[in-house]
Amino acid sequence: MKKLNFNLAFLLFTLLTITYAASAAPGWFYLSSAENLDAWEKHGGISEFSIRDGVITGTSKDSKINTFLCTKAKFKDFILEYDMKLHEPINSGVQIRSQIVNEQTDRVGGLQVECDPAERRWSGGIYDEAGRMWLYPLYENQPARNAFDVDGWNRFRIEAVGNRVRTWVNGVPCADLIEEDKYVRQGFIGLQVHATPKPGAKISWKNVRIMTENIHQNLMPENTDIRQINYLHNELSQREKEEGWKLLFDGETTNGWRGAKLKSFPDKGWSVKDGELIVHSSGGGESENGGDIVTVKQYKNFELKVDFWFTKGANSGIKYFVDTELNKGAGSSIGCEFQILDDKHHPDAKAGVNDNRTLASLYDLIAADAPYGKRLHGQNYWNQAHIIVRGDHVEHWLNNLKMVEYQRRNQMWRALVAYSKYRVWPAFGERDTGHILLQDHGNEVHFRSIKIRELD
Repeated sequence: MKKLNFNLAFLLFTLLTITYAASAAPGWFYLSSAENLDAWEKHGGISEFSIRDGVITGTSKDSKINTFLCTKAKFKDFILEYDMKLHEPINSGVQIRSQIVNEQTDRVGGLQVECDPAERRWSGGIYDEAGRMWLYPLYENQPARNAFDVDGWNRFRIEAVGNRVRTWVNGVPCADLIEEDKYVRQGFIGLQVHATPKPGAKISWKNVRIMTENIHQNLMPENTDIRQINYLHNELSQREKEEGWKLLFDGETTNGWRGAKLKSFPDKGWSVKDGELIVHSSGGGESENGGDIVTVKQYKNFELKVDFWFTKGANSGIKYFVDTELNKGAGSSIGCEFQILDDKHHPDAKAGVNDNRTLASLYDLIAADAPYGKRLHGQNYWNQAHIIVRGDHVEHWLNNLKMVEYQRRNQMWRALVAYSKYRVWPAFGERDTGHILLQDHGNEVHFRSIKIRELD
């Protein structure tokens, strides 16, 4: 029945657009006629949409709610192209594979390809509206940030095929996203007028066209100049495999891990369930239940990515350069730590010096900081820690934004250590190699998609 309903909707959609579609190139059809919006419907806020000579224009009203003009038909795999212009410098974007996520408020949710005139210039990046927020910020991609013309028309291209979504702005590659399986679904395409206190602000779209057949024959060539961001669970993408990434957790067993103070994996305090490695709640004590776990192997230069989900008020961490021989007594094993913390509800966020015990910080040494702030997906969503080590140079990333960058084994490093809790450990953080550790701090935290690639 669902398939029949979709086919009828698609037939109606095609009939509504057939007069304008005749001018499209082979394989393409336009998403509106030249003079009406019969194939679209408005959701969300109170901003208005009109069309003239094939140009769709959204006009803002004073509203706290985003407004979307959405296709009545739904699409799953496609290539979408459109020209877009901001008449005023306000945020906007185009929804793909989207849904109404709250019928009462008419709230639109799903992936959005951003049109972003702010100083950061993340146009072409991918945002999850009413969900996980930024999935693919253009933090590193300066050519893409430069490609967007704030004052003129911009050509966007989106390829959504299976789990993969790629974007371009004015021919420049912007994003390469591998999406979670559960979000790969049929959904509408929506044009956004963002909530704004500026009534009368205008955004225009034209040449909005889509291809749904013979997609693979018309995809853009592969491009490895930009980062690929993979949200699959415990699964490497083909590109990751080619780049040398390996899983440290297979989603089913504890192979490759042991207790930090044991020769085997702890027999309590940790479990594997539904593809997740879980440290159990035990009252908030440091390494008092199952204890920390470490990789059997030690690592020198590497990139490490760990997806984590924490319960309210939780404390944990990811440590590296860990020497399990240093601390044989109570408490955690010793190493540099990417702090995992519920900053809003755990008191440790207010301890330390200048926020150096908050989420993504180098614990008790350097506070997490970034020009665009911490972009937490939220307590109820998975977040990603990313640690990069190249010799003495180390970086902490949270959800694809750099939070910490530092050099080890120099005068500044030793001064930081001297004023920290680690001053009692000789030559702290100066090892060439060490284990990677997941911390038991007595709170429930879930881990998955733990992967590493060793660097030269």
